[in-house]
Amino acid sequence: MGRVKRYVAELPKAARHRERHHEPPFRLAVSPETLASPLAAAWLGHATVLLRLGGQWILTDPVFSARIGIPVGPLTIGLSRELPTVDIPTLPRPDVVLLSHAHFDHLDKPSLRRLAHPDTRVITAAGTGRLVPRGFGQVDELAWGCELAAGPLTLRAMQPRHWGARMTVDSFRGYNSYVLDSLEKRVLFAGDTALTDCFRPLAAEPKRTDLAIFGIGAYDPWIHNHASPEQAWAMFVESGARRLLPMHHSTFKLSDEPRHEPIARLFAAAGTTHDAIVGHELATLWTE
Repeated sequence: MGRVKRYVAELPKAARHRERHHEPPFRLAVSPETLASPLAAAWLGHATVLLRLGGQWILTDPVFSARIGIPVGPLTIGLSRELPTVDIPTLPRPDVVLLSHAHFDHLDKPSLRRLAHPDTRVITAAGTGRLVPRGFGQVDELAWGCELAAGPLTLRAMQPRHWGARMTVDSFRGYNSYVLDSLEKRVLFAGDTALTDCFRPLAAEPKRTDLAIFGIGAYDPWIHNHASPEQAWAMFVESGARRLLPMHHSTFKLSDEPRHEPIARLFAAAGTTHDAIVGHELATLWTE
């Protein structure tokens, strides 16, 4: 997170400012139809997606804070949220919290503390388990190429093209993409990734991916670490997935592209097949 480093460098100036006004949180309504669906998803901002899969609730990279970054006393030195957040008590309690890597905009300790519950399990990348706050029933690290069972689900970790260090000295930390399987459906949560062919083998597997979740923002100038909308679309097509839910855009000013550019470019890249894009509007539940 280059911009977080810039904020740290400007600590004396930034520390004089309190949080700015933010829109009130929104409520997420879950219908009986959603509960009965074999697959449902809602984008809650940045890389946070609420999934319903195999009768389980999964929450990816939960970040609900008004600001992300390094805590300094009562302040957080970092980036301010530009979209409203969800009213956490209105969310279903997640059975699984899925963490892709340790960057501040993906592993947000204040958000995780609010979600901590003995009946919730955390699955995270190698070398990141100790960063997870206490209070969860179980915390498991999952290395690349390995899989584990979480209730009726099977999760497999893949290696995207990114990096996992939270600070500059902890380069040992992992960074994951995940394939989630229920008996009926399959979901790919790509996490953060630049353009890579690591998802191509999924297209040759007997079980097709029903929903792929790819980041489409923070590419200017970080194209070597985050995919452009066109690259995300290309990886989605290569994976053989049926639907694409875009994430990692519009929520925090991580890069220089205009706020609404990623979605516009994604729909342009999709062309006449844009119906494959689902859930791109904030807090809109898509069900299959």
